[in-house]
Amino acid sequence: MTTTLDPSPATGAWREGDPPGRRRWTAPFPLRVESGAELPDVRLAYETWGELDADRSNAVLVLHALTGDSHLTGPAGPGHPTPGWWDTLVGPGRPLDPQRWFVVAPNVLGGCQGSTGPSTTSPDGRPWGSRFPVLTPRDSVAAETVLADELGVGEWACVVGGSMGAMRALEWAATEPDRVRRLGLLAGPAATSADQIGWAAPQIAAIRADPGWRGGDFYDAAPGEGPHLGLGIARRIAHLSYRSGFELAERFGRDPQDGEDPWRGGRYAVESYLDHHAAKLVRRFDAGSYVRLTEMMNAHDVGRGRGGVAAGLARVRATTMVGGVSSDRLYPPAQQAELADGIPGSGPARIIESPYGHDGFLIEADAVGAMIAELLET
Repeated sequence: MTTTLDPSPATGAWREGDPPGRRRWTAPFPLRVESGAELPDVRLAYETWGELDADRSNAVLVLHALTGDSHLTGPAGPGHPTPGWWDTLVGPGRPLDPQRWFVVAPNVLGGCQGSTGPSTTSPDGRPWGSRFPVLTPRDSVAAETVLADELGVGEWACVVGGSMGAMRALEWAATEPDRVRRLGLLAGPAATSADQIGWAAPQIAAIRADPGWRGGDFYDAAPGEGPHLGLGIARRIAHLSYRSGFELAERFGRDPQDGEDPWRGGRYAVESYLDHHAAKLVRRFDAGSYVRLTEMMNAHDVGRGRGGVAAGLARVRATTMVGGVSSDRLYPPAQQAELADGIPGSGPARIIESPYGHDGFLIEADAVGAMIAELLET
């Protein structure tokens, strides 16, 4: 179990001086975000696979979920704390074959794996920390538009994402409808609901209540003195929403953890499972990014300022495929049905039968891969 005595560094973010791995960066650019704040030196970290073809028509943008990053595929190694998060989709003979497609995966604005965010250095030489502004999915699109221009991509052959990535992908298609030819939305909503904001609230509260949070300015803390406890609690809460009750019951039931007695201070097996995921996250992620990106997800509403959700969805011109997971209790299938019904270029929502809950969009590789392959052939 992770505690404030754990020797983890104050943040699991990628920091200047760390190995770059496969990352590349945009040139610095200024960005005024929707809150009115100015970010003078934004850089997006990104990775690519394949080559842009002569008519620049084969570029695919893949957008990650809350704790993902640009490392879409490939092994863990220097600069990359984890293997690729959608490894099964990219490679020879796979839906995103680099011999055919130019695949681009950026780390989201506000993230912690190379893009400008709370853990990165501001112009005054200090980490942004608490001064980093609240963001929206439209801010991420504004930043990624600069990346597209720098890469010479005038139109994406496809933009695809799951969960928070689906929110960003939807905003791409609604904000820049002439730049998105195909759209793949997995396990995401048209607008974040009260229930989903409610799931997020205790996660943010847990981080902010941790003494190691220091109001968001904890980046000079010694190892073991960052907001690890709060971030770990946030991860436990989130992970429960990512998996289904059925799966947890099947895997763990009421069994105690091996060698432990819950009646004498020990843990149930499901508690050990959540502890494990909490301990992993605090070593590879940043509490400041977790808060700001969760707030970004709360801000998601494709209809905001556009006359409502129906009008927002009607802006999308891309050929669209919407997918969901039958057991998703965080973004349930009814929300994917709303997307499919409201987007003019979409067929009916495809619901993957899976016991794995929201995480099914990452786990059910064959079903997701078949959907993406079909979309790319449309």
